[in-house]
Amino acid sequence: MTAFRPSPFRPTMPLRVSSQPQTLLKTPATRPKEEHASGWSSLWDNDKSHFWDRGKPSPALQDLLNLYPDVVSELPRGPERRRKALVPGCGKGYDVVMLALHGYDTYGLDVSEKAVEAAREYTANELRDPSAYNFKEASPYTHSPEGATRGTATFSVGNFFEREWESLVATEDEQKFDLIYDYTFLCALPPDMRRDWAIRMSELLAPNGILVCLEFPLYKDPRLPGPPWGLKGVHWNLLAEGGNGLIDPASGMPEETTPKEGLFERKLYLTPERTFEIGQGTDMLSVWKLQQ
Repeated sequence: MTAFRPSPFRPTMPLRVSSQPQTLLKTPATRPKEEHASGWSSLWDNDKSHFWDRGKPSPALQDLLNLYPDVVSELPRGPERRRKALVPGCGKGYDVVMLALHGYDTYGLDVSEKAVEAAREYTANELRDPSAYNFKEASPYTHSPEGATRGTATFSVGNFFEREWESLVATEDEQKFDLIYDYTFLCALPPDMRRDWAIRMSELLAPNGILVCLEFPLYKDPRLPGPPWGLKGVHWNLLAEGGNGLIDPASGMPEETTPKEGLFERKLYLTPERTFEIGQGTDMLSVWKLQQ
């Protein structure tokens, strides 16, 4: 990975036009905000998950855990307390399982019962006989990396923006998460839900926890319809500047907002050496902590 100093992400070159599909899914985009979750659930029910299913865990997240151990070194950990992670919009659970194999008690959340059923089936098989793609080295490990104790993988059906599911993942001593991972969750949300996403992340993240975002799609003009909606500049606007993430039609960048402090500070900004093919060369990986 190539590291960059934390700084505002404002492109100095015109937005690149990509040959990738500009709108993969139309059903959720045509529904009102309050029906957004049911739109995605209906796509699962109608066997449309192949539009976004990558078939394996995120290589960029895996490399972050293995190549940048200092990023997670300050997260709480002990013989009686494993680190706790959340993957919203987890789908079939690839990243949930990979994090569990790296020592996290990991929770996957999805609005679709069918997705969670598939995730539980995948997890039962994968934790019993892990695939090599769960690890940095290309050998078929059957255990966690040296020094790590295998965590658990738990799945819940629920809406990220509601609170009912939280009681299903709460522990007696700590209800917040040490690590939250977002890959294709934010880009699946209508733009008017972006500010809610940032606020919700701040509510769920532990005081010393990290929010890890694989920023995708950055190849797509944010003015074009989605999902996936283009997110160039959106993460910085939402998390660092405290904006609403809405796009100015003229500039193609997030709208200028009244100066205010964001809820997060960016600790790391990386060009991942490995990511999924659809985002290779344009994806960015950002790591955020709550403002103290």
